[in-house]
Amino acid sequence: MIFDSIQNIFKPYSEKKIIISMIMGFVAGLPLLLTITLLQAWLTDVNVSKSTIGLFALIGLPYSLKFLWAPIFDRYVISPLGRRRGWLLFVQVLLIISIFLLGQSNPEINLYNVAVLSLSVTFFSASQDIIIDAYRRESLLEKEQTIGASAYVLGYRFGALAAGAGGLILADIYSYSFVYTLMSLIMLLGVVTTFFANEPKITAQPTTLKESIIEPFKEFFNRYQVEKNDIQKYVPYLILLFVLLYKVGDTMAHSLSTNFYLEIGFSKTEIGTVVKFFGLGATLIGAFVGGVLSLKIGLYKSLIYFGVFQLIATLGFAVLFYTGDNIVMLIGVITLENLAAGMGYTAYLAFIANMTSKQFTATQFALMTALMSLPRTFLSGTSGFLVEMLDWDIYFIFCSLIAIPALLILKKIKFIIKDEQI
Repeated sequence: MIFDSIQNIFKPYSEKKIIISMIMGFVAGLPLLLTITLLQAWLTDVNVSKSTIGLFALIGLPYSLKFLWAPIFDRYVISPLGRRRGWLLFVQVLLIISIFLLGQSNPEINLYNVAVLSLSVTFFSASQDIIIDAYRRESLLEKEQTIGASAYVLGYRFGALAAGAGGLILADIYSYSFVYTLMSLIMLLGVVTTFFANEPKITAQPTTLKESIIEPFKEFFNRYQVEKNDIQKYVPYLILLFVLLYKVGDTMAHSLSTNFYLEIGFSKTEIGTVVKFFGLGATLIGAFVGGVLSLKIGLYKSLIYFGVFQLIATLGFAVLFYTGDNIVMLIGVITLENLAAGMGYTAYLAFIANMTSKQFTATQFALMTALMSLPRTFLSGTSGFLVEMLDWDIYFIFCSLIAIPALLILKKIKFIIKDEQI
């Protein structure tokens, strides 16, 4: 009986298209850390100045600007493999070459060359993200989007772990050239997966580049226009507001968490150990549980319940402020917060997927994920000022409570459109 229950929990993850989502998540997560954690370590080891290393953060811009070239992937078919797999294979090959060439460069001799190759890695990595998001949206049914997002997040975390922690460990034993070469070979897993994947069946797609740029906006903002019900015209704006606000409190609480831990008395070793082991483990469990629960209760209830869970978990930081240097409490807060974040992010990605049209998936998905990153880029920048004004306890209570508008907006969206997609 117990065995059958466990088997039923894992069964959705054994389907081919869900396994493909997980592997694609892995090859999407791996390149990111190669241009952040591993590259920073490499530049530090060869005595590049801190100011120059700081400037290397700009190579991550393609991840925020990917919507600018996303219409190309909606418009053109470049291979008999199909619109999605054809572009995916093309981009993956260029990404593998870029990672390999980056490993062969020498920052001590030509730092400019390293910067250009790093930028090419982030560009092709961001392009791969666009196509993978579009592929997952088009290949899965609406009811499968959350389990697909769950598998993707699980794979993404393992890919980031392989490149980040795994890459640093290997770099202590072997040369950086060897590590980047190895990572480029691991990325061949994505190429093999692309060949074995099935091309999504889409009946309509843009016929001109102009259409692929303009129509995604027109389709989204006109989707709910009904003459007899004028209130529906506000739904697109409510959707965008929800995308902007759902994770904003969680993001702002995270932005200064390390500074907070240090200020209340924890050592760097304690923070690093707890965050790495308990934080990562809780995120993986959260992504898995989020996918399983969403199948049982549906996406709308998942977003509500996981959103409330995120709200409560964020309040844990305020409790930690009063308990101070208590390692058990630190473990509890980080575990709870990462568990809630993993569950919430899974449902959040599924919601974004369901709000895109399969005709313009790449462009609309890229636009919404760019919008999703705005709080991290801009609102998190105000966090320090807010802490100085409010102090830590009130700040974290504020971060918790600003999740409430997103939940109210979601209830309003559901009430207006009564759509099975949510």
